[in-house]
Amino acid sequence: MTRKSIIGSNIKIAKQHLESGNLVAIPTETVYGLAANAFDIKAVAKIFEAKNRPTFDPLIIHTDSIDKIKNWTNDFPTWAEKLGKHFWAGALTLLLPKKTIIPDLVTSGLPHVAVRIPNHELTLQLLKTLDFPLAAPSANPFGYISPTTANHVFEQLGEKVNYILEGGNCKIGVESTIIGEENGKLTIFRKGGIVIEELEKIVGKLIVKEHSNSNPHSDKNQELTKVASSGMLLSHYAPKIKMRLGNIEQMLNEYLSNNEIKINEIGILSFNKKHNQIPTKNQFILSKEGDFSEAAQNLFSYMRELDKLNIKIILAELLPEKELGRAINDRLRRAAY
Repeated sequence: MTRKSIIGSNIKIAKQHLESGNLVAIPTETVYGLAANAFDIKAVAKIFEAKNRPTFDPLIIHTDSIDKIKNWTNDFPTWAEKLGKHFWAGALTLLLPKKTIIPDLVTSGLPHVAVRIPNHELTLQLLKTLDFPLAAPSANPFGYISPTTANHVFEQLGEKVNYILEGGNCKIGVESTIIGEENGKLTIFRKGGIVIEELEKIVGKLIVKEHSNSNPHSDKNQELTKVASSGMLLSHYAPKIKMRLGNIEQMLNEYLSNNEIKINEIGILSFNKKHNQIPTKNQFILSKEGDFSEAAQNLFSYMRELDKLNIKIILAELLPEKELGRAINDRLRRAAY
C-alpha cells in the first residue's frame, strides 16, 4: 500500500471504512487520532492491536454535538454543561458516567467515558455523517511520540490503518485537557491544549492530578484502580533515543568534560535558546520568540526529527510552568522518564 493510496481528504471513503469496522486516522486540532466505531467491539479491539496499546488504558470518544453525548452518558452535570458550551468544539475532554451502549473495552471497564468534540472542520464534517461516536486515541504506537501530520501516521502505522484523512498540520500539537469529578471535586486528569487558568474562569478552582505511576506490565486489576483516563501513564510520548531533562548548559558541560559522548552525538531540544557547542543540525528550538503555542505545535514534530538523527542522547529543558507550558512540560517529563 502506497502513501498516495492511503492518504486522502475524502470523507465518504473514511465513512465507508468506519461503517465497515475498519480503522481511519482522523485529524484534530490536538493530534491525529486512530479512529473506529466506538459501539463496535471488534473495531475498537483493532485500535488496541494496531497501537500495541494495553487494554487498561481507556480511550476517548469523539462526536460533533453535546446532544449526542447526552444520549450516551447517564449524567451531564452543570459543570459539564458550562465547560462544554464554552470550550467545545475544542481541546477539552470530559469524564462522564457512561451508558451501557458504550462498551467496557472503550473505558477499560471503568464506569466513566471520556468524551470530546474536536475542533477540526474536516473531522467535524465526518462526525456529523455518523450515527456512532469514534473511539480515537492518538494514531501512534503505544508510548511513542504522538502524530501531528498525516505523514507521521503513515510512517508509524502504515498498512495497519485503512485510510488517513489528510487534514494538514495540527494547530495545537498536544493532546486535550481531561477533566472529571473525583471525590466530589473537579479534577484535571491530564494537562493539555486548554490552560488551567481559562478553565478555572468558568468552573472555579480545579485540582490537578499528576500522571499515574503505573507499570504497563503489572496486573490489570491494579491498573484499573490507577489509570482513570487516557494519557495518565508515567512513561509516554517517548522517542527511542534516551532523553534527559534539566539545565542544558550544565548537562552539556557534564558530558563534554567527561568525554562520555562526542559533540555530534548530542541532540538539543530547547525552548528558545541556541547552544553554540552543538552542531546546528542537532538542535531544535521550540520557539525562538518564547511563544507557548508555537512551542506546543512544534513539540512532537521536533522530537521525531531528533529521533531520526544518529545521536546517543537528547538534552531537553522544561518551559516556564504556566499556561501551555504546563502541558508541554508534562509531555517532556514522561518522554524522559
